[in-house]
Amino acid sequence: MWSSLIAATGGRLSGVVSALLPGFLPAAVAPARHERIKSCVGALLGLFLTEWLCRQALGAFNPWFIAPMGASAVLLFAVPSSPLAQPWSIIGGNLVSAVVGVACARWIPDPGLAAACAVSLAIAAMFALRCVHPPGGAVAVTAVFGGAAVTKLGFAFAVFPVAVNSMLMLVVALIFNNAMRRRYPHRPHEQGNIHRTADPMPADRIGFNRADLDAVLEARGEFLDIDPEDLEDILVAAELRAYRRRFGEVRVADIMSRDVVAIDADRRIGEAWKLLSTHRLQSLPVISRAHGRLVGIVTLADLVTTQRGGTGLLRDGIVRDVMMTRVPVALPDQPMVELARSLLEQGLHHMPVVDERHSLIGMVTQSDLIGALIRARVEG
Repeated sequence: MWSSLIAATGGRLSGVVSALLPGFLPAAVAPARHERIKSCVGALLGLFLTEWLCRQALGAFNPWFIAPMGASAVLLFAVPSSPLAQPWSIIGGNLVSAVVGVACARWIPDPGLAAACAVSLAIAAMFALRCVHPPGGAVAVTAVFGGAAVTKLGFAFAVFPVAVNSMLMLVVALIFNNAMRRRYPHRPHEQGNIHRTADPMPADRIGFNRADLDAVLEARGEFLDIDPEDLEDILVAAELRAYRRRFGEVRVADIMSRDVVAIDADRRIGEAWKLLSTHRLQSLPVISRAHGRLVGIVTLADLVTTQRGGTGLLRDGIVRDVMMTRVPVALPDQPMVELARSLLEQGLHHMPVVDERHSLIGMVTQSDLIGALIRARVEG
């Protein structure tokens, strides 16, 4: 009886362990090799320079350097895009944790209880101040168990060495990460309706959008160590990749207009008016007569604005004086889905197509894209 009971209990326990064990093994973190090398070199330089500078500046001051800086280095140099690694996170997180830790060490007699309260209250303070930084927990514990030197410093411990260490580490991280062409501090992409209306951009009206993402994150109720803007970018890129897999064979050259109506930059504005009216166009690519390369674009809106503005150009002016010279362009081998995203995000209705010499070879419009998508849908 006992043997069967033990066997049954052992079987259940084995099943529970088997079910839980995969959760203890995290998914593999596989950044590119060069990123791993950058992380290691950055941590080496960051810790060495911070310790050396603090030792030179503070001299015999003890302690001049604290162990939690090692944990800060992991965030600042290995995952600099994490919300936990941003400048306010390291400065505010370490500073507030030090203050909380010193306060708990002074007012709670039992060291173990003081350390536990220090970390708990530090987490609450970091959430409230939007500066969650995991090494802050180690700073709070250091304030309690740091020994006589830390006890003697009292609240000054938050300034020397915590704030000094944190600021110097941050300076090294700013220099190193930007030298390595990492975006640090990590700034979210600014995306919005370029027309300054309440409607989302066309590309965001179908499929998931930021409101959907925020609702799902709120429903999960978990703290994710990734910026919501970055998560949105990743999901959009994945969605674009899926579309590319479906329409990947369709290139800009397959859908563009090749018989393009264009105008020379040195022609009269009156000629541009005539071409736009005759061909019922909204815009004209502008080319250079000397080499045939695209040098700008003139739109019907530009000409109307010029005429109403009374600039003196009117119809006798030169196209070169009213054209836009910064023109987004497409390449003939560019996938159609990439072009569609660019047009929608920038609020454009047309885009010139150029070759490697920047010579005008075609024009693609939203109508061309719609026609291609409808045909692909019908044929698919």
